[in-house]
Amino acid sequence: MRIFVPTAIFHPDSGGPATYLYRLLPELLARGHEVRVLTFGDAETHGYPYPVQRISLKQNLIARYAAYLSRYCAGLRRADLVYINNLGLPRIADRHKPRVLKVVGDYAWERAVNKGWVAPETDIDTFQTARYSLRVEALKVSRAREVQTVDQVIVPSEYLRTLVIGWGASPDRVRVIYNALEHESPGTLPTRAEARAALGIPADTRLLLTAARLTLWKGVHTILDALTALPAIHLIIAGDGPQRAALQEQTARLNLTARVTFAGRVPRERMPLYMRAADYFILYSGYEGLSHVLLEALNAGTPILASARGGNVEVVRDGVNGLLIPHPDSEALKHSIARAFAPELQSTLAANTLASLDKFAWPTLVDQTIATLERVAHS
Repeated sequence: MRIFVPTAIFHPDSGGPATYLYRLLPELLARGHEVRVLTFGDAETHGYPYPVQRISLKQNLIARYAAYLSRYCAGLRRADLVYINNLGLPRIADRHKPRVLKVVGDYAWERAVNKGWVAPETDIDTFQTARYSLRVEALKVSRAREVQTVDQVIVPSEYLRTLVIGWGASPDRVRVIYNALEHESPGTLPTRAEARAALGIPADTRLLLTAARLTLWKGVHTILDALTALPAIHLIIAGDGPQRAALQEQTARLNLTARVTFAGRVPRERMPLYMRAADYFILYSGYEGLSHVLLEALNAGTPILASARGGNVEVVRDGVNGLLIPHPDSEALKHSIARAFAPELQSTLAANTLASLDKFAWPTLVDQTIATLERVAHS
């Protein structure tokens, strides 16, 4: 089968969709399928075992979209199936081809928040039914049309499945295939003491780690506020984004500079070291489809403190491999962080981290994805 894969980002770009495709496509080749990738970007196109075409971001928006559409049409002519990996891509005249669409978030909500078309604190669940300006409503209509007209939608959580069905997709055309990662043997990872020594962190530090793109909905500002009532606890913030400067100013204003470290973008190969060094990984976001970084934390043997929102509740089992925290609720956050450091609770939760990863296995993701693509292509 000849599979055409249009996407917005691809290796070596950072981000879940880029990493997912980079790991998945060799599996398709190994099963005897052909693959072609179309993406935006200016990185090299050599070194892949399949053709990669990139549309330069150095040209203006109109030229960029026109070039993408031209290559998209060319890709369609060679394809038996189109596996679309982002909402909102420039697409045209593809109804004659079998199409599978992977949806990992609400493109309309994210774009509206990022562009300032809705208030930055707009809740994603409220956004689904509230009415906004014409351009925001047009975004909603556009993403609804996309999920309604493809042959199959793949989502990484039951939460996102509910959202997509709410946009008008037929329930029998929306399938959950959980995000996954290849589990490491605990013996290949450093101990917590070794990880802390490698990072220069004192052995007796009470340490939280969060890793995210620093946007308002990730809730890092709320964690910083909570730390003011928890004087013995330190926080490492891994990641970058538009909120970084504001978060650094907040840290200084709250006199937390001695207890908060901004690590910036941490290379993927070093993240397990940070995960192992932390007592807990914390993600107090207002929205998650299904966060890959939560799986990475569990794989590192680190229990989780997470908002009880979105796909988080499908990963974190409250009182088993972490604690689920009401959101938004700053008092509940403070209480949960304090509770997390009660004697022996961390070790009890850590003991259950690997066992809770069974349904997030990489071979399962590969088998389910390939079976879905083959079924749609031959139906």
